[in-house]
Amino acid sequence: MADVELVKKMLRAVLQANKGGVSLSRLQSEYKELTGDQIPHKQMGHNNLDALLETMPSVVRMERNRSGEMMCFPSLANETTHIAKVVARQRSSKKTGRPHLVNTQMRVKPAAPLVLNGKCLFTVKTTDISALSVSPRVSSVPVALHSTMGREGGKPGVLAGDTSPKPGGCEPFLIPALFSGRLTPGKGKPYNPQQVQSRIKEVLGKYSNGFWVSKLPQIYRELYKQDLPTEAIKDLETWTHICTVEKTCSSNPSELLLYPAKDKASPTLSSSSSPSPPSSPTPLSPDLKVKLEELLIKYSNGLWAHALPKLFQDTYKTKLPGHVLENLHLLSDFCTIDYPMPDNPKRAILYRRSSSGGGAGEDENCNRRDSTTSEEELKLRQELGRRLSNHAVPSLQIPKEEYPSVLVVEATNTNGVILRYIGEGYSQAQESMEDEMREFYGLNQSSPTPLSAPLSGQLVAVRAEEEEEILRAQVCEVLADKVKVYYVDHGFSEVISKAKVFDLQEKFFKLPFQATKCKLAGLEPFCQDPGVLKKFETMASGRILLAEILERGQIPLVVLYDTSQDDDVNINAACMKALQDKTLASPLQVAYMNVTVSSVCSDGTVYCQLPSRGLAKLNEILEKIETYFHSQVTSEFLVSRPFCGKRCLARYKSKWSRVEITNLHGSRVLDILFIDVGVQASVEVFELREIPPPFLRDLMAIPPQAVKCCLADLAVSVGSWTPEAVQWLREKVLNITDCSMKVAKVDDAKRCIYVHLFTDKNFHDPARSLNHQMAQSDLFKTQPDVFLTSHRSLSGPRGGGGGGGGGGGRGNTTTSTPSETPSSPSSSLNLPPLLELSPPGGNMDVYVSVACHPGHFVLQPWRDMYKLVVLMGEMILYYNKTEEKPLNIEKNQIYAAKVENSWHRVLVKGVLTNGLVSVYELDYGKHELVSCTQLRPLIKEFRQLPFQGITAQLAGVKPRQWSEEASIVFRNHVEKKPLVAQLEAIQEATNPWDRKLTVFLVDTSQEERDIWVHDIMAEFADELTNEL
Repeated sequence: MADVELVKKMLRAVLQANKGGVSLSRLQSEYKELTGDQIPHKQMGHNNLDALLETMPSVVRMERNRSGEMMCFPSLANETTHIAKVVARQRSSKKTGRPHLVNTQMRVKPAAPLVLNGKCLFTVKTTDISALSVSPRVSSVPVALHSTMGREGGKPGVLAGDTSPKPGGCEPFLIPALFSGRLTPGKGKPYNPQQVQSRIKEVLGKYSNGFWVSKLPQIYRELYKQDLPTEAIKDLETWTHICTVEKTCSSNPSELLLYPAKDKASPTLSSSSSPSPPSSPTPLSPDLKVKLEELLIKYSNGLWAHALPKLFQDTYKTKLPGHVLENLHLLSDFCTIDYPMPDNPKRAILYRRSSSGGGAGEDENCNRRDSTTSEEELKLRQELGRRLSNHAVPSLQIPKEEYPSVLVVEATNTNGVILRYIGEGYSQAQESMEDEMREFYGLNQSSPTPLSAPLSGQLVAVRAEEEEEILRAQVCEVLADKVKVYYVDHGFSEVISKAKVFDLQEKFFKLPFQATKCKLAGLEPFCQDPGVLKKFETMASGRILLAEILERGQIPLVVLYDTSQDDDVNINAACMKALQDKTLASPLQVAYMNVTVSSVCSDGTVYCQLPSRGLAKLNEILEKIETYFHSQVTSEFLVSRPFCGKRCLARYKSKWSRVEITNLHGSRVLDILFIDVGVQASVEVFELREIPPPFLRDLMAIPPQAVKCCLADLAVSVGSWTPEAVQWLREKVLNITDCSMKVAKVDDAKRCIYVHLFTDKNFHDPARSLNHQMAQSDLFKTQPDVFLTSHRSLSGPRGGGGGGGGGGGRGNTTTSTPSETPSSPSSSLNLPPLLELSPPGGNMDVYVSVACHPGHFVLQPWRDMYKLVVLMGEMILYYNKTEEKPLNIEKNQIYAAKVENSWHRVLVKGVLTNGLVSVYELDYGKHELVSCTQLRPLIKEFRQLPFQGITAQLAGVKPRQWSEEASIVFRNHVEKKPLVAQLEAIQEATNPWDRKLTVFLVDTSQEERDIWVHDIMAEFADELTNEL
């Protein structure tokens, strides 16, 4: 008889790895791949697999997809039950029907691909050595480890790789904060002298009377959360333009004093620094300083120095003085300068220096209900202080995760949407409290008696109307025999009998009020628009959604997503569309003249602008905006907080055009769609502008003017076009304004119109259409299958018929077998330097990007993580602007590859016969299959930073064949988490991707103790051994 619980565990592991669902037929093969055996449904007493799965509702949920295929999903029974309870308990004063239980799967909306998911709020604690759980193998823990794990007064740690203090607590590139301690840098390690000099100059500005050189590393670490390079200490005496080193009378040569430089001579940089600035650069005028600081305030996550001239010109209508970029140190009194690409000192990022004070003591996670309150609530608050006596209710803290689940209660204003947070410490804690209240205020004889004289502003317990629920409430108004109360955990008011009002016991004051408010990003100017509110009511009220928190404060700024459908729905963007005037859209008719083809996509989709009132009005408004911007000298219109779905302006063919932000890659690089021409692009955030308020409502009323079209009656479907066909069509139709077209059919599901396209106004003769010409040509003739050559190379993108499909790829075999020895990369391709590691016994702050089992996982050092984010942003900007060109793809060579929306540095592991390529992401340690059309040469600029992913195995445990259960436990403890790694051994290799580390992993996120992962795995392995 098969072990039922073991089968359930293995099924659960397969399903959790395929949260998007797995077909019933594939479930069997995935299970066998995992366990080596088929699912034993017959041994468990069932004739077929369906019957067995139906007996496991806690493990699997089955449903048919649109094509009728049976799909299996991981069961979320417990979570669904909890969410159903939340919705059921959510009482509404509107009585308009049952609340909607929508988002029970809670699919997490991923952050930008090159940004780590979630914001880490770990701090590093002081740990008693005797309290550490250390195996005998590492019983003598070096002091350095504890310095890495030492807490600094409970202050949140900052990413070790971060190079500068950021204003307002902003984290560079949205990378999570981590450890405040750092490792001892290796001796002789290269560093950026210009950056260190700038920082030391800043330190000396604060300590103008000087200090001991021995104190410099500590001060440097406290200010910048990074260790001072040891080589820099040796170079201090040569930096006479920065500081003065003075020896004391002491016999100890290490006792040196450090003072600010006595003269203001120009720097002479050492090592690999940039060229020296002029001997006497012109100082910045006060007006210029104010303007530059104003720009940096708008871009709190940093601004590339190379963007300054154009941005300055556009904003202030005057040129930036040429000497500023050559002398960035002139900005050091209000700006921190960072050099993320040490090989290129001209690539600097500028951050506005954070000012002291300024309300820094305000808790950004604090979310109080009393902001922008209604008049009724204000009256209630006025008496609250004297009514509550000594009882105080703590403030509600915003969840630490970036995408918390929320239950939307209602909204009469999008600047004050009432909602509740879902999860542990929020809805679950509320449920527990209300269960306790129901028991305490029960209907038995010992239950408390009703309040005889409730007071306005008093917190009370209320037996809700129509239900036997006991809820916390606040008295709003006292009537003759009734009381109007506001349910502080549910967010609405109700008039009830005085007989149902009880004194609230002190033990029920501990939980913060759960009903809170948020503001919907992008809808601020239309917060009370009836159309917007009606759309929001339909799409969001009573539903559980995902909230992306853009700005934390008393009322957080959020973007809401409904993730219950096949595609995530941006609620904010959908509400914005309610402002559109449908009469300004292109009216549907049989034929059109004076058509402009604005874009031809690589898959064959065509975007056209059709004559309409909306298009005429749009062009008129955009002309006015051009004139308006020329007359404005202000930084007011710079976009400082981009988010998905935001509508703004960007340059298209030297003119301002409407765009929608479709994806963010960190805080500086983003993808946009020109909604009126159908063109996608990747840009830097400084290239965007806010829509000026005088034109905002008029522009929002005009629907997008790019109409999606496909050419009808072609044997080749969209997505299978050859590059030659795409290029031929582009040459025929782009930049021609008098095309015509005839509508063949409308596909509402795909929101696409199938048309016959003509380059003149004669649309009556089908033989003159471009469709007919393409069908009669050789443009769509399929190329023969590509067979692998002896050189294991593939010509792309022309090879493999365009490599459009991802289906069926698993059935193909790669060119190599496991027994083959990979060849070394071509000597003509210069590889980046090896990743610098701490010596054995040293410690590193790391992030585990991939974890298969204790014998194989991939680490990324935190030290240079921000540099990787910068690099990937640069790759997106570069490669998204380059055209596809034939490329000879060879195995074991390095390329850039587009995976989803980002470009990665990859190693080609194998080439398939159908145009797909197996690649290994050298910075993240993941294996992917991509089309050969998505590969590009990796240019020299992107081969300077060492590959950031390095393979590792866990120290402190015996190598073994780890079970799937053990692998799942290991993954849950380390994958996608920041940890401390203590190096046990380094296995060097010829190629960077073949190096392997043996490390101990330590989780320092717990307040009470550090968790050594090898202890957990050793204990788990012992339990399995004992069971066997």
